[in-house]
Amino acid sequence: MGRSRARTGLRLHPGAFTAENDMPNQFPPRMSPLLPDDWGADARDAISAFPSARDFVLSHHQSADARGTNGVGIVLSHPALAKAFFTFNNHVATASSVSSRVRELLILRVSWLRRSEYEFVQHIVLGGRAGLSEADIERVQLGPDAPGWDPIDAELVRAVDELLADARIQDATWARLGAHFSTTQLMDIVFAVGCYEILAMAFKTFGAQLESGVKPLDPTVRERMHRQETR
Repeated sequence: MGRSRARTGLRLHPGAFTAENDMPNQFPPRMSPLLPDDWGADARDAISAFPSARDFVLSHHQSADARGTNGVGIVLSHPALAKAFFTFNNHVATASSVSSRVRELLILRVSWLRRSEYEFVQHIVLGGRAGLSEADIERVQLGPDAPGWDPIDAELVRAVDELLADARIQDATWARLGAHFSTTQLMDIVFAVGCYEILAMAFKTFGAQLESGVKPLDPTVRERMHRQETR
């Protein structure tokens, strides 16, 4: 009793394949997300570790703005893991000591470097709402040395590059960030990068599909993403 209902075959959010979004998905699905109609007590308990994500999915999964439904549903396919991970993700997304704008800048650079289209397109929306401009999002694609960055934003992007290249923020970058962020904030920066690298791995490996109303990556941006050097 209370277990999430077993699923047979692949069952996706109905917006995963649409005529207007021809070939929107990076990879074919390898598993079905657990959608709200199939949430049992264990899945509801797991997603309740991340209340804002739970509430958004429940209120939007049948709407034209169903962002995140499939990504959340993939993680919920393993409720015990999901409860642990969503506890962490909830801190990063809602209780972090850095601003939402800083978090979204970090997440966009992670998803760009990891070529995670699902994650990147979701956070283009969230990044804009957090205060990132279209020019900021364009510069995320070009890296920390792109012209026009605020100096601190450039160092945040550089920190992501260094963490994903060598699992360490280098001394010079650490010193520059340390002049503007507390130790607690620096910890939240590192853990935000780690959190969304895990999600990039999951979304790509399991084949997360875009939901209804989510605009796929522009073909020119997609081509730019995939021709960047591997880190």
